Amino acid sequence: MSNIDQTASIPSASSVFRLFLPEHLPATLMLAGGVTLYAVESYIMATIAPSIVRDIGGLALFSWVTSLFVAAAVLGSIFVAMRPRGIGLRSVYVIAALVFGVGSLIAAAAPSMPVVLIGRAVQGLGTGALAALGYAFIRFVYPEPLWPKASTLYAAIWGVSTVIGPTLGGFFSSGHAWRYAFIVLVPLGLLMAVLAPRLLPEVEDDREQEKTPVAQIGLLLAAVLMVSAAGAIETTGAKIALIAASVVAVAGMIVIEGRSPNRLLPSGAVSLSQPISRVYLAMLAVTVVLVSDVFIPYFLQTLHGVPAIVSGYLVALVALGWTFAAFLSGSWTGGRAYWAIVIGTLIEAAATACLAVFLAKDNPEGHMLIIVPAAIGMFMMGFGIGLGWAHLVAMVLRLVADNEKDKASAAIPTMSSLGGAFGAAFAGVIANGAGLVHPGGISGALSAAHWLYLLMALPGVLAVGVSLTLPSRASDRTH
Repeated sequence: MSNIDQTASIPSASSVFRLFLPEHLPATLMLAGGVTLYAVESYIMATIAPSIVRDIGGLALFSWVTSLFVAAAVLGSIFVAMRPRGIGLRSVYVIAALVFGVGSLIAAAAPSMPVVLIGRAVQGLGTGALAALGYAFIRFVYPEPLWPKASTLYAAIWGVSTVIGPTLGGFFSSGHAWRYAFIVLVPLGLLMAVLAPRLLPEVEDDREQEKTPVAQIGLLLAAVLMVSAAGAIETTGAKIALIAASVVAVAGMIVIEGRSPNRLLPSGAVSLSQPISRVYLAMLAVTVVLVSDVFIPYFLQTLHGVPAIVSGYLVALVALGWTFAAFLSGSWTGGRAYWAIVIGTLIEAAATACLAVFLAKDNPEGHMLIIVPAAIGMFMMGFGIGLGWAHLVAMVLRLVADNEKDKASAAIPTMSSLGGAFGAAFAGVIANGAGLVHPGGISGALSAAHWLYLLMALPGVLAVGVSLTLPSRASDRTH
């Protein structure tokens, strides 16, 4: 083969496919595999949860299926940064993959809902750690220009999982078959545990020796549990009380974090004068906005006469938009990366506000002239966050010292989980308060759709303001 042909066969420096070159392929498969387990399992569970209740009961505990999983995932991501000395990242990967498998088997064999909850919590520990490891390993296995591209790949996995997860779940949604939905991914988890010591590098533990920040971890987990429970409670007063309590818990965690020598987050993460804190705040805000898409299928079915299965695929446009934008902007650097974050937050906020107009329509005939603008709004909602997310991730890794990069990496999925939990709870309060249940019906759905997406755009506006204060160059660390 000529030199010209060899050059042509290598992906360009701006291509995400450089992650699959021979020198990167083993690590890419392992890290992407961990994210795949988390993403696909999340969507499978959302599909089969009603089947579990129909088969073994436990409707009163239904909301905890997700709440415990999210809280345990946060704890799993924290473990990556707070693991005992002597346990390397590669060993954590093996442990996490095995823990996921054990949790899946517990849930599959569960005779009752409380045992399912135990299995889901164990699953969450494993998948939370695997998600955090995806970010923790980035700096060790890829050169810095590929950091955003690795995040782009993770976004693509979540996008594809919006189709794969519900499809797999649908195969196992009748009778006792839901148990096989927990088992189907176990072989993949075991394979990953076996291959990790061979395919992932053994990396130096460059963390500072610190004691475990028990108080901060406890308050953060309490906040996640309370706000997750609030998202599943119908009584508005109880929702508000739980959200308020969770806000107090987060505030307490921030105060302790700012004063304690034993930190859960990297230096400066709770001080708005430091850019790292504003990056995390932007991540939190855009995630809060995004989870309002949970109500889109209901509004499509109730207001626009869209069949349930079609509404499920239409809401997948949000994930598709994220994936498309992530590939579009993944190669941008410097000022272009900065403006991708700013413009992305602006697009997400604007698209969310547009849904307050286009989705809140009484369209029982399902006229496409009304549905199409709403579908475009859904796509652009995901497009906005996807445009800048990978660059926010890369900025996190660039802004902190090497000995705090594990903490910084672990905090990324933590912010996503926290934003998702708060966003779901806020969305529930707004929708119920605007009439979703009382008076309900078409008029209630119209009011709920309008106010939900109008008010949920406000955290997006906050994200726009915060993103404008972020450093515009990789070397900017202090302003």
